[in-house]
Amino acid sequence: MGNSKKLSVDLKERSYEIIVGKDLIKTAGQKIKQNISGKDIIIVSDRNVAKYYLTELRNSCENAKLSCEEIILPSGENTKSFNQLNLLVERLLSMGISRTTTLIALGGGVVGDITGFAASILLRGIDFVQIPTTLLAQVDSSVGGKTGINSSHGKNLIGAFYQPKLVIADVSTLDTLPKRQILAGYSEIVKYGLINNLTFFKWLEKNGKEVCSGNKQSQIKAIVESCKMKSEFVSEDELENSKRTLLNLGHTFGHAIEAHTGFSNKVLHGEAVSIGLSLAFELSAKLGLCSVSEVERIQTHFKLIGLPFKLSQLLDKSCGPDNLIEFMKNDKKNKNGKLTLILARGIGKAFVTNKINYSDVKPLISSSLK
Repeated sequence: MGNSKKLSVDLKERSYEIIVGKDLIKTAGQKIKQNISGKDIIIVSDRNVAKYYLTELRNSCENAKLSCEEIILPSGENTKSFNQLNLLVERLLSMGISRTTTLIALGGGVVGDITGFAASILLRGIDFVQIPTTLLAQVDSSVGGKTGINSSHGKNLIGAFYQPKLVIADVSTLDTLPKRQILAGYSEIVKYGLINNLTFFKWLEKNGKEVCSGNKQSQIKAIVESCKMKSEFVSEDELENSKRTLLNLGHTFGHAIEAHTGFSNKVLHGEAVSIGLSLAFELSAKLGLCSVSEVERIQTHFKLIGLPFKLSQLLDKSCGPDNLIEFMKNDKKNKNGKLTLILARGIGKAFVTNKINYSDVKPLISSSLK
């Protein structure tokens, strides 16, 4: 794994490595072998990803003398359901897995989330490895051990914290992604700058276009920086009791948008998050926490990149504010009937508050829908 960059998530005996670079799937087998206890692996992928990378990964694992089987899931957010989880675990059990079997999640966030959750509950926990193939998964969902599925009540409400043994982020996989998926992943990269790294946000203002247009050096730097920041949050607060909550900047709004559109392709996770980030800063400005010029700076950047920042760009007028607020009420961060939100005192100065009333949010949503 020659020109790759490595960093580690420090969780004592559950620590693991993240490797970021080009053409890593070709040599992944050897690296996987060094990080797992048994020789039996099952690759879980989806239809879209399997046609590009499954053969390459299987060959690499077989060359490393690993015994290899595979399961292909349907593509899309709707795969993160109890029904699909049940089918997946029953299939895995019928294959005769043992506690030394390792699952390999080859795909985007959906595959990573459901595979990780299956690993956490099968035989009370078996090993799994993340090989994220979307920009979104490479900078966010594959790192930190959040696994799970969706409910009709909201996104990711059923799941477990369960860390992988290894994360391999191969930027070559980004070449087969539609532009829309790249942009959706980019919004999570911007999030890290907005939380606590103004320097990184300034770098993105200069280099964001390069990241989104496929410049490998820029992509590797953006992914490494994002993973580094996420790793620090996770090492400090694995179970999201305090500091790690900041990583949800924009997500309370974003998840409500996704739930309202039925977790469909109408709105991708990253598109919902970019609107959520914008709304979080707009609310912060309304409450006098940050300046309006900072909100405009963020929205100008999203406009330049091609990301939405107003609800009206993705939702029609039939979506009233009450619909979204209803979903926001189900957010798992909420406490004692109060909305828990991440707001900001400026770019790079995010903080958590649970003092926000639903009445503070309603006019904001109404104006964003216009």
